[in-house]
Amino acid sequence: MKNLVILGGGYGGMRALARLLPNQLPDDVSITLIDRVPYHCLKTEYYALAAGTISDQHVRVTFPEHPRLTIKYGEVTKISIEENKVYLQGEEPVSFDDIIIGLGCEDKYHNVPGADIHTYSIQTIEKSRRTYEALNNLSPGSVVGIVGAGLSGVELASELNESRPDLKVKLFDRGKHILSAFSERLSTYVEKWFLEHNVEIINQSNITKVEEKTLYNHDEAIHCDAIVWTAGIQPNKVVRDMNVEKDHQGRVVLTKYHNIPGNEHVYVVGDCASLPHAPSAQLAEGQAEQIVQILLKRWKGEELPDSLPVIKLKGVLGSLGKKHGFGLVAERPITGRVARLLKSGILWMYKYHNG
Repeated sequence: MKNLVILGGGYGGMRALARLLPNQLPDDVSITLIDRVPYHCLKTEYYALAAGTISDQHVRVTFPEHPRLTIKYGEVTKISIEENKVYLQGEEPVSFDDIIIGLGCEDKYHNVPGADIHTYSIQTIEKSRRTYEALNNLSPGSVVGIVGAGLSGVELASELNESRPDLKVKLFDRGKHILSAFSERLSTYVEKWFLEHNVEIINQSNITKVEEKTLYNHDEAIHCDAIVWTAGIQPNKVVRDMNVEKDHQGRVVLTKYHNIPGNEHVYVVGDCASLPHAPSAQLAEGQAEQIVQILLKRWKGEELPDSLPVIKLKGVLGSLGKKHGFGLVAERPITGRVARLLKSGILWMYKYHNG
């Protein structure tokens, strides 16, 4: 019996399971899913969990069940592709014949002193819970600094403004406009929304140091009662420690079949994979779809296609509280209530009709 190990029950891991189970999995293959928590987490909604506008249960989806699916809960400490083993903290190693590595990402602190110690995070469900506790225990009038005004920072700032309008939110960003990955039209729309809702945007900032309750912007001290870091990501440390080829961002370089060069049994999906697009749930799911197709062909001894179709992304949507939003759908910018309704609908479909 061959064992396919899936590391991480994120968007890529869940899509692989949905495509293999219940009927596509060959009789001579079993699956071992390894994750640190006993459920799939809707990471795209961690900002709302941290802000306090949704409950913890809202971001959890149960893993599937199958006679040949084993779910192990634990912390991965090392992946040995030479031994075909995954090492877990305080547990016996798990052997694999094939492996899909989808361990996700961590905050990237850009060597800013104190940032890893004195800031909160929304990268994992555990960290998002701690951030929720810190933010919602603040007294009225407290100052919250959010470092990084990409999608995560903007959604957190807007949701916190809705959850705790008594707080003073400061959003720090390196660029001339927030949401640098979007068009200027969308950036301007969101900036106007923040202006109307008394969220302060500090453009062209440069955070040089972080101390307890103090941010240093261009070396100028700014008091904050809580600081949340949303200014960049990097692959999980376990993947960064792997002795494989990586790009300049530390992501694993892959063949066109999503496996590492020279080893057709090791696949990487999601935030840890070096791909032409920025990491996203959509991209991880598109990758997983293709990885499953490749695995099924390899398990059957069939020839692989000369090329795989380009993974098409349908767009990206962001929320501004529960009533407004923004985004790109089929490369067209949309704003306002329609954007928010679309995002809510997609989330509902994913949560209740996944796979």
